[in-house]
Amino acid sequence: MPTIYHLIDQASWESSKPTPEHRAESLETEGFIHCSENINQMLKVANRLYSGRTDLLALEVDSERLTSPIKREASRSGEIYPHIYGPLNTDAVTKVWSLPLGTGGTFSRVSDQD
Repeated sequence: MPTIYHLIDQASWESSKPTPEHRAESLETEGFIHCSENINQMLKVANRLYSGRTDLLALEVDSERLTSPIKREASRSGEIYPHIYGPLNTDAVTKVWSLPLGTGGTFSRVSDQD
């Protein structure tokens, strides 16, 4: 199972969880949903964009179960990120991780939310 990760705030996940699909804001504004290739890449993104947030979750997604196409594309820095070109079907989410804040309001690990 090739796994990718999508960062989401808890309120957005709670509203998307009982539905067949999640539509991130970036799907409307950029045409795709941002994801990360692995936990380390995801933690770097979380620290760069969401440092200090206490409501952040990481969705573990089985990319083979996605109903929308996925493309791996280079960012401005040249690092490769997976992008989902369409809604994320919620039945592709295999696990939900919480991101506990560490020292200085940064993220250094994931924690099982169950």
